[in-house]
Amino acid sequence: MSIHASAVVDQATAPATSVAKDKVMPALFASALAVALLYGAAFSPMEALHNAAHDGRHSAGFPCH
Repeated sequence: MSIHASAVVDQATAPATSVAKDKVMPALFASALAVALLYGAAFSPMEALHNAAHDGRHSAGFPCH
């Protein structure tokens, strides 16, 4: 009877661990991506950032001039 009780406890705690892992991993990935983008923008030349924003506006269909 105790084997059955421990199996029920293990099944009850497994979803809580899975939910925490499902929320933590995307948050860590998003944080790493944000740091990489900020680092790249901070050390790139201003002309490159301007051209990227300019091209982005054109590709989205917005006029910029």
